[in-house]
Amino acid sequence: MLPIDEAKKGLKLLVNAGMRKVNFAGGEPFLYPAFLGELIRYCKQDLHMESVTVVTNGSLVKEKWLHQYAQHLDIMAVSCDSSNEQTNMMIGRGKGNHLETLVKLSELCRKHNIKFKVNTVVCRYNIDEDMNAMIAKMAPFRWKCFQVLVVEGENDSSTTLRNAQRFTISNAEYQTFLNRHAFQKSLVPESNSIMKSSYLILDEYMRFLNKGVKEPTKSILEIGVPAAMNDVYWDEESFARRGGEYEWQKEGKKEDTALDF
Repeated sequence: MLPIDEAKKGLKLLVNAGMRKVNFAGGEPFLYPAFLGELIRYCKQDLHMESVTVVTNGSLVKEKWLHQYAQHLDIMAVSCDSSNEQTNMMIGRGKGNHLETLVKLSELCRKHNIKFKVNTVVCRYNIDEDMNAMIAKMAPFRWKCFQVLVVEGENDSSTTLRNAQRFTISNAEYQTFLNRHAFQKSLVPESNSIMKSSYLILDEYMRFLNKGVKEPTKSILEIGVPAAMNDVYWDEESFARRGGEYEWQKEGKKEDTALDF
């Protein structure tokens, strides 16, 4: 992980190049709560970024942290792959209290004026579930349902850090899950066909990732954002198809749209 001054330098370079929204994801960002909080504050207060999101499993979010940093955070996105705790544990989410944690976090987000979002990866272990009641209870403004994606060299075999082959589902199975939840107004589907390469993702060294295409770019701290962008594959058409532009500022802020880095 970069020193915080280097991380801030990279964020400033991105804003100067036109970035107006950022997602902090991981791993788990809340393993480093002070570091995360300062970067969120910096993005909103110093760089005047339109929208800041953090993606978390929810287990390490403390209300004390929210008291300090909620004013700078537009969206809290949580990972929830099942309404069954046994399935969550099988997938690797929590230790039996994941749903309770997320419901409490959804309430805290409303209390602190943070937009609450749910991310679900639809896979072999949850494909037959009905998550309608749980989603209604959490009441997210946006429920992103991803079709589990296998990326060559990243999660496609026993030789990679993770192997997602046992989680894969067919396009028809994915559509059946979507049909079961179609009346959820917050539902945003994201199939394999539009997910891959539709995101601009930076790693902890400020390198753009070329998932499943080629090696990461050089760090923007070394070559700058324009040069790095020339070496990254970003599918802008798929970005538009997946709804990459939406209203993402918290209530009380001017609503706008921008590129979802």
